[in-house]
Amino acid sequence: MKPTLIIMAAGMGSRFGGLKQITPVGPLDEKIMDYSVYDAMRAGFGKVVFVIKHAIEEEFKEKIGNAIAAHLPVEYVFQELEALPAGYTVPEGREKPWGTGHAVLCCRDVVKEPFAVINADDYYGRDCFQLLADFLAQPQTDGKKHFAMAGYRLCNTLTENGYVSRGVCEVGEDNRLTGLTERTHIEIRDGKPQFTEDDGATWAVLPADCYVSMNCWAFPADTLDSFEELFCAFLDKRGGEMKSEFYLPAAVDALVDEGKADVQVLPTEDKWYGMTYAADHAMVREALAALTAQGLYPDAIWK
Repeated sequence: MKPTLIIMAAGMGSRFGGLKQITPVGPLDEKIMDYSVYDAMRAGFGKVVFVIKHAIEEEFKEKIGNAIAAHLPVEYVFQELEALPAGYTVPEGREKPWGTGHAVLCCRDVVKEPFAVINADDYYGRDCFQLLADFLAQPQTDGKKHFAMAGYRLCNTLTENGYVSRGVCEVGEDNRLTGLTERTHIEIRDGKPQFTEDDGATWAVLPADCYVSMNCWAFPADTLDSFEELFCAFLDKRGGEMKSEFYLPAAVDALVDEGKADVQVLPTEDKWYGMTYAADHAMVREALAALTAQGLYPDAIWK
């Protein structure tokens, strides 16, 4: 059974200043998602599921989905406020959906096979998708859920145009994830990656080669059942809050803490590219043009 690739594309890029998902970056105006799907298809993924909003559906299909659908089966699910488990309703005043865990859970009706999850606006590199596909091809027979996360070197994930948020990983034996600390403000200072937790009053250096999470995950087929149980518990506890979010890493952590799952870090030396800021756009364009010139990608991906 070929795995499915879930691409979370429902968010609007506030710091970028526009809809990053459909911003052209390739020589023929390909989008970052085009490269992700191309790499995933080459690695053996059999289907792609886009998580979007109804408001962008027409433009999204016209500029991205239709071209991909000519080469790989495509499905769409919609992350809207009302996409809740039976018995739950949206609290009055709530305006935003429920976070990345909710985005993945919206795929439950169309994803029955092992799957990977990525962000729409991140370029992950071709190695990443092969690592995910190889992991998902391994049988899971011991009754425990085995998840995987692509581990990127921090130095390969930074931008010179501002700060970023990264999940800094602690990795134990057999590349098992033993801890993950969210650092919400990391930037390059004095040539080194540093983070602050007090709005810049103090700074601490992070190892340039430490592993970080880029929200790139692999899960066995029955994981969404467990996520729904966790989401219902989340709604029972925090569903009335106007801005509470059900984050995908938090769902993973909960299952690990309960002893029901573990996470293997899949190390990659690929360089990540993304458009956190509008000024990143030119850098991403140049990087993908260089990779195309090196022969890693054809001049026209979907030709």
